[in-house]
Amino acid sequence: MTPPIVSIVIPVYNEEDGLQALFDRLYPALDALGKTYEVIFINDGSRDKSPALLADQYHKRPDVTRVILFNGNFGQHRAILAGFEHARGEQVVTLDADLQNPPEDIKTLLDEMDKGHDYVGSIRRQRNDSWWRHVASRAMNNLREKLTKIKMTDQGCMLRAYSRRIIDTINQCAELHTFIPALAYSFSQHPTEVIVGHEERHAGESKYSIYSLIRLNFDLMTGFSIVPLQAFSMLGMLVSLGSGALVILLILRRIFVGPEVGGLFTLFAIAFFLIGIALFGIGLLGEYIGRIYHEVRQRPRYLISAILQRSEQNDQP
Repeated sequence: MTPPIVSIVIPVYNEEDGLQALFDRLYPALDALGKTYEVIFINDGSRDKSPALLADQYHKRPDVTRVILFNGNFGQHRAILAGFEHARGEQVVTLDADLQNPPEDIKTLLDEMDKGHDYVGSIRRQRNDSWWRHVASRAMNNLREKLTKIKMTDQGCMLRAYSRRIIDTINQCAELHTFIPALAYSFSQHPTEVIVGHEERHAGESKYSIYSLIRLNFDLMTGFSIVPLQAFSMLGMLVSLGSGALVILLILRRIFVGPEVGGLFTLFAIAFFLIGIALFGIGLLGEYIGRIYHEVRQRPRYLISAILQRSEQNDQP
């Protein structure tokens, strides 16, 4: 079969309440593009009725719908990577299933790709998230840019478009833990960004907790830069010099002034401060060692239990 021009990759995890609304808006928006397309849903081990709803949609539109069913929950990024490996389009767009990014804005990204851009990021016009997500996102954006030199105005927006060349390059990477938008940006030659809409979730709750967001940004920082290790090395050197100067000062004071009176708690505070820095450094080093540990085991990123697609397509589960 002739490959479609556009592939839409959508990870799904426990989205039964909003899937029908997604179908009702997504397919008309894609039909209006005037381009051949395919929609690839990746069910990431949902425990609700999402797999059944995806199967029903496949049977309604088997010509443009493909469904990849994981046999467990492997995470959003690995679901996207599975979609990339099965996508056949020259232009690949990622989209969340929660309808926070309007499917109608897909055309805006594709229009930019038609102008020659190989990577199109998105900036949410008005975020409808909680205040703490605004603050955390802004802080992480600033930290990421300083550490990795990767400039993305809004790294948390899922609606993005990638060229075939970038998708093929990402598929060659064997990393288990990565941050796909940053990885794609590092491979792009003509990136750009567009402003898109942002709506409240149609149904359900966000799958990203504070811990998940912290873990995601650890993957970003440790996967694209060794600046955290270098910065901690510099901090360790400064603390060592300061500690040595303090010891010398206390020795001179004891010789010329006499023993310190009531200074025990000051020494405790200094000791706890140094111990805290040491523990932080051990944790930071552990992040990098943990990445190495996961990579050297060479375990599969995900396991697929079934793929729903027309038999004449060549992809195999």
